[in-house]
Amino acid sequence: MSTPHPGSSTARAAFEYRDFRLYQGARLLTIVGTEMQSVAVGWQVYELTHRPLDLGLVGLAQFLPGILLFLVAGHTADRFDRRRIILVCYSAFALCSFLLLGHTIMGAPGVRQIYAILILLGVVRAFNGPAGQALVPQLVRIEHFPSAVALGATIFQVATILGPALGGVIYGWTGGAGSVYGTAIVCYVAAVFMAFAMEIRTGRLEHRAASLETVLAGFRYVWREKVILGSISLDLFAVLLGGAVALLPVYAKEILHVGPWGLGLMRSAPAAGATIMAITLAHRPLRKSAGKIMLWCVAGFGVFTIVFGLSHNLLVSLASLVLVGAADMVSIIVRSTVVQIATPPEMRGRVSAVNMLFVGASNEFGQFESGITAQWFGTVPAVVMGGIGTLIVVASYAWRFPELRRVNRLTVEGISAAQSPK
Repeated sequence: MSTPHPGSSTARAAFEYRDFRLYQGARLLTIVGTEMQSVAVGWQVYELTHRPLDLGLVGLAQFLPGILLFLVAGHTADRFDRRRIILVCYSAFALCSFLLLGHTIMGAPGVRQIYAILILLGVVRAFNGPAGQALVPQLVRIEHFPSAVALGATIFQVATILGPALGGVIYGWTGGAGSVYGTAIVCYVAAVFMAFAMEIRTGRLEHRAASLETVLAGFRYVWREKVILGSISLDLFAVLLGGAVALLPVYAKEILHVGPWGLGLMRSAPAAGATIMAITLAHRPLRKSAGKIMLWCVAGFGVFTIVFGLSHNLLVSLASLVLVGAADMVSIIVRSTVVQIATPPEMRGRVSAVNMLFVGASNEFGQFESGITAQWFGTVPAVVMGGIGTLIVVASYAWRFPELRRVNRLTVEGISAAQSPK
């Protein structure tokens, strides 16, 4: 592990580590490929069926494997070399894109094959998420971990901006999803080479024999540590109810009438707001009242979701989505820092797997929830009711988890103090 130069800025200290740079570069390419692919899949499925429910099924197909495999995936991340797991996962991502490309080239009219490929993609994501999250603390020294979280979040959001925008432009320019899937394959293959160049070898961190107790250890740890449980479950319910991403193709096609290019812009808008916030927090980190700020920002997430749901103007919709992303980024950085700092190294894979299950539930299952409520009540009412639900969740969590309110500084000492009742 290389060491930052003495004069390095705290905000970018993590970039002085070679393996951190390589991992984030590979991660950038992987997310760009995935986000491009998501735009193509969403538009392709909606063109084939014209039903919001099918957009919800896209999320459900990717989420279900995570439910079934999260314990195994977390245990795997603690028993095997995390770099090798990532290499296998990146290669499998490329295979999934290849299968989507083949389905498109053959011109198959149904969506069942797409759902089958998305289930396979969900299996890969179930293993990639815990291994990737648990790897980051081993790439930098503990004093530079907040920098790593903020920079990693910035890279994630930059990729989330580029991916949908590129996917929408390529889809609209070529008139089909095949070119998007082909470009995604190139991204994944390049990510494989970058991950292969990493020198970090994590080895086996969990040395106890495999048993039901070791497999369930991460879940038990999260349940016991209320500040971790509160932070990740708050995100689960807030985004589960307030997420409107799955319905963006409906807004683009039937409410705002902006087509694939507009869909790409709307998919990128939350990431643009999140990127601005992540860069801001990298240079001006939260030094006090981190828990209270997180709760207020999650409430803002709900308010801006309601504004987006009611909007019929593209500029207002884009501005609302930018603010949604900015508010969500505060929650992401606080949650990620709390989970990794408060977890022992030998358990980070299993705890990260629990975290990824919650994140997957909020994102993919949230897409299913949005799709089915839109089918029942209509698109606009579904989004507005989701935003209101988020506000109710924040109010209940502020009362139910006082540990969250007590989180002051994002350090080992600050998080430990929040766990102690006063």
